[in-house]
Amino acid sequence: MKKMINFIVGEEDGGVRIDKYLSEELPSLSRTKIKSLIDENKVTVNGEIIKPSYKVLDGDKIEISNILEVDNEINPEDIPLDIIYEDDHLLVVNKQQGMVVHPAPGNYSGTLVNALLYREEKLSNINGPDRPGIVHRLDKDTSGLLLIAKHNQSHEFLAAQLKDRTAGRVYYALVHGVISENSGLIDVPIGRDPKNRLKMAPNKQGKQALTHFRVIERFKEFTLIECKLETGRTHQIRVHLNYIGNPIAGDLVYGPKNTLEGEGQYLHAKELSIIHPETKKRIIFESDLPEYFENILSNLRNELKSELI
Repeated sequence: MKKMINFIVGEEDGGVRIDKYLSEELPSLSRTKIKSLIDENKVTVNGEIIKPSYKVLDGDKIEISNILEVDNEINPEDIPLDIIYEDDHLLVVNKQQGMVVHPAPGNYSGTLVNALLYREEKLSNINGPDRPGIVHRLDKDTSGLLLIAKHNQSHEFLAAQLKDRTAGRVYYALVHGVISENSGLIDVPIGRDPKNRLKMAPNKQGKQALTHFRVIERFKEFTLIECKLETGRTHQIRVHLNYIGNPIAGDLVYGPKNTLEGEGQYLHAKELSIIHPETKKRIIFESDLPEYFENILSNLRNELKSELI
């Protein structure tokens, strides 16, 4: 049976060759398969046939037609999900730390997508077969609220809010160091790390990135802060906090190796606000900090108290 894949390029990937872009974005297709599809004129961008050297742009609509098979099938799996909200148009999932959002090379099982395919008959397909319903992403070791679209019309409506900054996203982060300011704005552009495309980095030629932060609680050597995203670049909070000298505790990619024990960075997507695609009314969703996060905060409070005695 022939299949069709269509999705929209995100801002952070502009300027990348389409053959390289597709090999990273569609892990279920081998690089050989992608090259042959381009050579056979089965890949179009905004309705036009392109060459492998074409560099994708933010907002490009890519369509891949007449795919007879994929190299790796993504199977539904009975994995429990913490559903905060659900209706005919969308889901809001409270993702646990350690769960990968969508399949990737070497990791086609145990993801959020596998769990969604088990419980949902219909999901949007705008972002291709590997990412049904996925409007935006959270890193594997970031916990918290995530939007899922049940159909393409809902997906486009929700994605537009993320792009035009009308959606609200609030994170809690535990960072190294004691931040003296009560609040601040980090305005530093972010782009792909030229030495490692899996990482992001401060880059004058990158996309504008704005992170507002507010101190919630100070400890002996750490600070709990609230971060509000005005833009949504890949790894934005992690890169920005490391840039100002306060990397997130547990972040071994952007922070120090000498950090708090745990399974990953102490970063939680705590609040999400959107305009509903049908009612056009704003809805606010909230999520409590995970138990492991609360436990480390309790330990830090006790440590601070013992210093004061």
